[in-house]
Amino acid sequence: MKHFLRTLTQFFMFLYCKFLWRTLKFVTRKVTGRCEMQRICYNNKPGAHRTLKIESSLKFSKSGLLQSAVNVHADSVEKTIDDIMALKMINPDTNPQLAVSLQASLYQIVGYRSLVVEVEKLRRDPYDCENPDHEEMLLKLWRALRPESPLSGRISKQWCEVGFQGSDPKTDFRGMGILGLHTLLYFAEHDKASALQVLHDSLQPRSSQMSQAESERKKSDKAIGYSFAIVGINITELAYSLLVSGALKTHLYNVAPEMPSLVHFQQTFCYLMQEFHRFWIEEDPCDIMEFNRVRKRFHKRVQRQLRNPDMALCPHFAASDLHLVNL
Repeated sequence: MKHFLRTLTQFFMFLYCKFLWRTLKFVTRKVTGRCEMQRICYNNKPGAHRTLKIESSLKFSKSGLLQSAVNVHADSVEKTIDDIMALKMINPDTNPQLAVSLQASLYQIVGYRSLVVEVEKLRRDPYDCENPDHEEMLLKLWRALRPESPLSGRISKQWCEVGFQGSDPKTDFRGMGILGLHTLLYFAEHDKASALQVLHDSLQPRSSQMSQAESERKKSDKAIGYSFAIVGINITELAYSLLVSGALKTHLYNVAPEMPSLVHFQQTFCYLMQEFHRFWIEEDPCDIMEFNRVRKRFHKRVQRQLRNPDMALCPHFAASDLHLVNL
């Protein structure tokens, strides 16, 4: 019986997608005098509300030209807009705003795809201690997080002070490659106050957060936090998974007026680090062994937030640092 009902549901969904949906589109165009692209652009505000609908419309169109529009190179966006206007028989002189709106959304769509490729390339690039650029980035990270403490050497137990597992941080970058270093360094340099505060908090013993009586009862000196750098690499993986799954489209379409870039991804990481730190303290785990549980709950919360088309995961930068135009 369940199999029959599932098959019946699938059959009606097929009929809807194949016939009713297209019929509805045809009738709506006849009644309103506007094609679907026009209705989306005129009835939805800029950002995720508009771009997600345009992206869906293009992908599920029966026109090969429209389907391929989401995969064009950024240099071909303007020509693609002209081709779409011609295909839909829309006069650009009497509909100038339509071309502008379509162009902005298409730049966001192809920019997101390009960002996924760029981030994936960094993730696959392993940390190389023979690469002077990699080494310089690592030393910059130390200087940003420990400006008053000179590093005794490239291989040093001091790295544990900022949350690496051992004397040589390169081994901790294996999961996320050089991407993990990029995000940590961006956080340390561009949101320095927050990075230093999170690092400081992560090193504080739980007993300093309790009353004397509580401290006596628990007889514990566990850290309230975690290993800063290791968690930063883990949160990089979380940001990466949100990006490749498409969940970050809502956020990036709302904060990037045209093409999302690596900077937008790095700023998203900063937000996630700040919010995870707050979430960790709210959850008040007994020890680091609960990290996976807390991370999983945090991941689900962010995913729920990103289902809201108005959502923007904005880190707390000064306006001069953002270089973004609000929509």
